[in-house]
Amino acid sequence: MAKRQNHQFNQRKAFIILLLIAVPVLCVTGIYLYGLNRYQTCFLNGTVIDQIDVSGMTISQLAQRIEGYVLKVEQRKADGTVLVEEISGSEIGLSYASMEPFEQILADQNSLLWFVRQENEQDTGNAVTFDENALKTEMERLSGFRKDFIVEPEDAFLSEYTPSVGFEIVPETAGNRLNKEKTFDTIRTAVAELQDYVNLSDAGCYETAKITSDNPALQASYEKLKKYTDITITYTFGDEQEILDGDTIVTWIDTDGADITLDETKVADYVEYLRKNYNTIFKTRTFQTSYDIDVTIDKGDYGWWMNTQQEAVELAQMIQNGESGEREPAYYQTAAVHGIPDYGDTYVEINLTAQHLLLYVEGELILESDFVSGNSARGFDTPAGIYGITYKERNATLAGQGYRTPVSYWMPFNNNIGMHDAGWRKSFGGNIYKTNGSHGCINLPYAVAEEIYGYIEKGTPVICYYLPGTEPVKKEEETTPADPAEEAIFAEPGQEAQDPAIVVPNPNPQDPTLVLPNPNPQDPTTVVPNPNPQDPTMVLPTPNPQDPTTVVPNPNPQDPTTVVPNPNPQDPTTVVPNPQPQDPTITVPNPNPQEQAAGQ
Repeated sequence: MAKRQNHQFNQRKAFIILLLIAVPVLCVTGIYLYGLNRYQTCFLNGTVIDQIDVSGMTISQLAQRIEGYVLKVEQRKADGTVLVEEISGSEIGLSYASMEPFEQILADQNSLLWFVRQENEQDTGNAVTFDENALKTEMERLSGFRKDFIVEPEDAFLSEYTPSVGFEIVPETAGNRLNKEKTFDTIRTAVAELQDYVNLSDAGCYETAKITSDNPALQASYEKLKKYTDITITYTFGDEQEILDGDTIVTWIDTDGADITLDETKVADYVEYLRKNYNTIFKTRTFQTSYDIDVTIDKGDYGWWMNTQQEAVELAQMIQNGESGEREPAYYQTAAVHGIPDYGDTYVEINLTAQHLLLYVEGELILESDFVSGNSARGFDTPAGIYGITYKERNATLAGQGYRTPVSYWMPFNNNIGMHDAGWRKSFGGNIYKTNGSHGCINLPYAVAEEIYGYIEKGTPVICYYLPGTEPVKKEEETTPADPAEEAIFAEPGQEAQDPAIVVPNPNPQDPTLVLPNPNPQDPTTVVPNPNPQDPTMVLPTPNPQDPTTVVPNPNPQDPTTVVPNPNPQDPTTVVPNPQPQDPTITVPNPNPQEQAAGQ
C-alpha cells in the first residue's frame, strides 16, 4: 500500500515538472511562430528605406502613409511668436513611383531572426513623386508670403545722441520676410523625405539684416563716438569756468557711414568764443591812481592774448585723443590775473604829468621816485597806456640814430621805450622833460633803477598815464641833454660840444624854461648838416671830456627815491570794465628783440 502511494506521488511530480517545462516552451514557440508569420508581410525592426523608418510597417501601410501625408510648416510672426500651417500630400499628388522595391526588400529580409533588431538601411532610389508646381502653389499660400504678414528686416544702427546718455547701438530687426527660393528647397526636401514637421526659421529661410549689433565696423564707430562724448575739458579763467563736454562736442562731429570726423572749423569757432570772452589785451580800463583819481587807460598792449590758431590745433588734438581734464589755453602773452582789472597788485605806476613813479608789490608801495620822460619839445612824449615788461637786461647799450648809450639797468615795456638808469642826469622830475627829456624812455636815478630791476620780471605791468592837476611844482630846470651823445647831434653848426653836465651862465639870464622863437623855424628834430660830414653815429669829442655817467653833485642833495606818503591812500588796482574793447588783431612786437634800439 505504501509502495503504491509512493509511485503515484512520483508520477504526479513528474507530470508537474513536465508541465512546467512544456508551458514556457510552448509559449515561446507560439510567440516565435507569431512573429515569424507577422514579419512575412511587414518589415523587421530597424529597417530604414530611403531614410524612412519602416519598422513594423506593411507595404499597404506604407502606401497609406503617403496618401495621408501632411507636412506641418512652422513660420515666424513679426512679434517673434510662431504660426504653424500644413501642406497635404493629397494636394500635391504625393505617391511612390513603384512598390516593387519595397516588396523585394520585404522578401529578402531574414524573418527567422525577426526578434533581433536588424539595423538594415536600404536605398531604393525610388523617391516619392509629387507635382512641384502644385507644391509651389501650396507653399505660396502660406501666411509667410502674404504682404500684410511680412515685416522687412532692418539693420542695426547708432542712435541719435541723447544728453546724459550718449549714443547707443540700436539692435537689428529680424523681420519675417521669407526667401522664396530657400523656402521652396526646404519644403521640397521635407516632402521628399516624408518629414512630418519643418521649422523655416531653423532652416534659415528668412532674410536677415546685413548689419547686426555685433558688426565690427558698427562697434568701431560706436567706440569712436563714445570716446568723443565721454570727454570733459575744463577751462578756468579766474573765478569763471568753461566746461566743454560731450553735449557740445557731439555737434562738432560729422558722420558718413563708418567715417566719423571732427569738424575743426567748429573747434576754431569755440576757441574764438573763448577769445572774445576772456582776452583783455587792447581793452579799455579805468585805473584808480595813487592820487585818488580814476583815469581811463585805452592804449597799450598789456593783457591776456590767446593764440587762437595754436589753441584750436591743440584742442582738436586733445578731443581726437579722447582726453579729458583741465586745460590752459595757448597764449601769446598772459596777464597777472583773469578778469578786469587784470594787472593784479604788483605793477609800476607812472604819472607822466607829475613825472613821478610808484612801484607796488602785492599791493604794498615799495618805492616812489621822480623821473624824466620823453622830450615834449621834440615830439618824443612818452605814450600813455598799460604795458608789460618785455624783458630786463643788465649792462645794455641803447642804440639809435646818432647815439649809443650804455646803461646798467634796461627794462623795456613799449617797443623801444623802457625804464633805465640815467647817470648823466643830476636831477629828475619837475618840467625837465618838456625841453630836456629823453627820446621816450623813463630816465631814473641809478639807485631807483637798480631797486626796480630787482622787483620786476618779464610781464610785470607798467601803467603810464597823464593826469591834469598833478603838474610838478615849477623849479629851475636842468639843461643837461638826455644823452651825452645828443650834444653832438643837436648842436648848432660850428658850436663846440662841452661837458653836458656843466651849465654855462647866460649873460642875459631869463626864465630857463622859456624857449626863444627861432627866426628860421624848422622841425626841431631835424639834424643840421655838418659842413664836414662824418658818421652821424660818432660822438664828437668835447674839449673837456669826462665820464658821461658822472652825476654832478647837487648843492642841495636829497634822496630822489624818498617815498612821499599818500594822504589819501586807497586800492590802486580797482578798474572799471571797458565797454568798448579794441581790435585784438593788432600785432604786438617781438618780446625778445635782437637789438636794443631805444628811446633812452
